[in-house]
Amino acid sequence: MKPGYTGIERIRKASQFSMKGLQAAWEESAFRQEVALGVALVPLSFWLGQTLVETAVLITSYAIVLIAELLNTAIEAVVDRVGHEHHDLAGRAKDIASAAVALSLLLLGAVWALVAAHRFL
Repeated sequence: MKPGYTGIERIRKASQFSMKGLQAAWEESAFRQEVALGVALVPLSFWLGQTLVETAVLITSYAIVLIAELLNTAIEAVVDRVGHEHHDLAGRAKDIASAAVALSLLLLGAVWALVAAHRFL
């Protein structure tokens, strides 16, 4: 077992690290744009969703976009830390992380379209 914080102190430290991560992600325009999207989508989900489950699915599909963007940003930071010269594996890592964000956005659109179709059709 590695030495370190335990109990409440570990939770407090982990929370601080998470806040630092969110602050670092805020420097990325894509993350800010996706947060702005959520400012519109989260309240709209309470109107569009006819049940609590539908509302939860709508909000979860949005949260997946933020999670994918955070992971994408983390991968880009690590790759850029290693070096800015072109390397095929570094490029693949960045492209794959970007694809995860794109798939999360497609999922968001599909979920919202299905819930909207269920409500209006």
